[in-house]
Amino acid sequence: MTETDAIKLFKCLADKSRLQILKSLIQEDMYVERLAERLGLTPATISFHLKKLEDANAVTSYKEQYYTMYTLKKEVFMTSIIDIIKEESDEAREQQEREEAYRQKVITSFFEYGKLKTIPAQRKKKLIILEEILKNFEKDRIYTEQEVNETIQKYHEDYCTLRRDMISEKMMKREGTNYQRI
Repeated sequence: MTETDAIKLFKCLADKSRLQILKSLIQEDMYVERLAERLGLTPATISFHLKKLEDANAVTSYKEQYYTMYTLKKEVFMTSIIDIIKEESDEAREQQEREEAYRQKVITSFFEYGKLKTIPAQRKKKLIILEEILKNFEKDRIYTEQEVNETIQKYHEDYCTLRRDMISEKMMKREGTNYQRI
């Protein structure tokens, strides 16, 4: 179920009359007039709600003699909420593009000629800067404190603050005078 389908379904389920229709259809397939009698609503109201339920893919219809019968699409309701949440958003690519554009904007704002102009005060921006500097360190290699300092110092003179921030943000770990990228 796509995100759009889930939104349609949830909006549809937010109506008491539609829930009553679904409760009736779970017992047996029915036609408009029978649902109207059972729920005490007019056939026009039932038809309106059934159209909404069909649009949300919650019910389907078929012909039986002179009647249009409506049936519950049980498989739609067998989908768990977790499965719906796990489904990739229709806007995931757009969100990723916006995040990458923001990341590039931060890098452009704080780096000049490969050097860090200032250390950002805002945590979100600082994390982007630290991740950029962290690219210079291999994951499985152990570095001495001097190697870490020299690498960071290529970007900014306050290597102590940047090194400490990398450790506190769990980007690097320190054991004695040895450092490793996490």
